[in-house]
Amino acid sequence: MLRVVLLSILMALPAAAQDRVGVEQQFRAWLDQTVWPRASREGVSRGTFDAAFDGVTLQWELPDLRPPGFPPPAETRQTQAEFGQPGKYFNRGSIDGATSIGRQMARTHASALAAVERATGVPGHIILAIWGRESGYGRVDIPHNAFRVLGTKGFMSTRADYFTDELVALLQIAEAGHAPEAAMRSSWAGALGQPQFMPSSFLNYAADGSGDGRADIWRSEADTIASIGTYLARHGWQPGRDWGFEVAVPENVSCTLEGPDQGRPIADWAAMGIKRVGGKSFPAHELRGEGYLLMPAGRNGPAFIVTPNFYVLKDYNMSDLYALFVGHVGDRIAYGVGDFQGDWQAVGGLMRSDVAEMQRALQAQGHDVGGADGLAGFKTRRSIGLWQEANGRPATCFPEPEMRAALR
Repeated sequence: MLRVVLLSILMALPAAAQDRVGVEQQFRAWLDQTVWPRASREGVSRGTFDAAFDGVTLQWELPDLRPPGFPPPAETRQTQAEFGQPGKYFNRGSIDGATSIGRQMARTHASALAAVERATGVPGHIILAIWGRESGYGRVDIPHNAFRVLGTKGFMSTRADYFTDELVALLQIAEAGHAPEAAMRSSWAGALGQPQFMPSSFLNYAADGSGDGRADIWRSEADTIASIGTYLARHGWQPGRDWGFEVAVPENVSCTLEGPDQGRPIADWAAMGIKRVGGKSFPAHELRGEGYLLMPAGRNGPAFIVTPNFYVLKDYNMSDLYALFVGHVGDRIAYGVGDFQGDWQAVGGLMRSDVAEMQRALQAQGHDVGGADGLAGFKTRRSIGLWQEANGRPATCFPEPEMRAALR
C-alpha cells in the first residue's frame, strides 16, 4: 500500500521534483551503505549516527554540486572574488572591521596570545587576523547544519571524497562529545567553530589554551587562539620571518616569474629592481631567505614578494587572497599600516566556464595551467602571460575577455 501511495505522489510531481526525490532516496542509501560502515569502523555508535541524520535532507542550494542523473551546467558563474574581481575581497568594511576589533582583542587576550606565541612562534597579530576573517572573532552567525552540509557535499559535490572524509570526522567529534549541545553548525563548506576548522583539522590541531583539559573552539577564546597557533605551527610556520611585502615590479621583470615553484633569495629579487613600496628596504634578515613573486591580479593589481609563511597561511584556506587578507590585517593590527599602494583594477566579468575554455586551449598548446577548472590560479596566470609574450602582446598575466576568440 505504501509503495502505491509513494508512486502516486511521484507521478503527480513535475519531472524535476521527481528527479530530486529519486536523488534523496539515493542519498539515504549512500548514508547507510557507504558512510555508516566507515563511521562504525572509527568507533561511531549507531545512536550517534542516527541522531546526526535524523530529518536531514540534501541541501540543494550549496555550490559546486553534481547531482547524479542531472546534466552538468553548460555555463558556470565565477562566484569567488579571487578569480573574478580580486579587489572585492578587500572591501572597506571587512578590512576596517577585522582591524578595529582585532586591536581590541589584542588588548583583551594579550596574555593568551603571548603564551601561544611563545609556544608556537606564531605572532599574535596573525592569529587575530585569521580569527577575525573566519568568524568575526566569534561574532558571526554560523547558519548551517554541519551534517546536512557535509552529507550533501560528500554525496554529490565535485570533491565528494574529501567531504566524505570530513563527514566521518564530524561523526567522530559527535561521538566523543567534543562539541557543546546544538553546536554542530557550520559554514557552507562544513567548517566549525570560531576558527572555522574542518572536522579533520579539529581532530588534528584543536588545542587547550585555557588549561581546563579540553579544546572548545565554540565557546573558549583561549582555546580558539591556541588552536589557530597550533595549526599554523604544525604546517611549518617559520618564527622570525614575515609573511611578505608589497612591492613595485618593473616592466622589464616578467609577471610570468610568479609562483611558489620559482623562489629565489629576496636579495636576488631586489637585484632585479623589485622594491618595497613606500621607499622601505627589505629587512636585512630577510634578504638571504627565499621569497616568491605573487601577482594575484597579474599586472592589474598590487604585487608582492612573499615568504614561505605566506603559504602556511594559504594552508589554512587555499586562497591567495585569503592569505593576503590575513597578512595585511595582521600588519594593520600590529603596526598600523595603511592600504595597499597598488590599485585593484576593475577586471573580471568572465564566466568560470569561459576561463576553463581558455585553460583547455592553453593546455593544448603545452602550457601547465594547473587544471581546466575555470579558476585562474598562479599557473594559469603565468601561462596566460607566456602566451601573451609569445604572441607579441603585453603580458598582463590575467584572463581577459578578448582572449577567448584568440585562444580558440
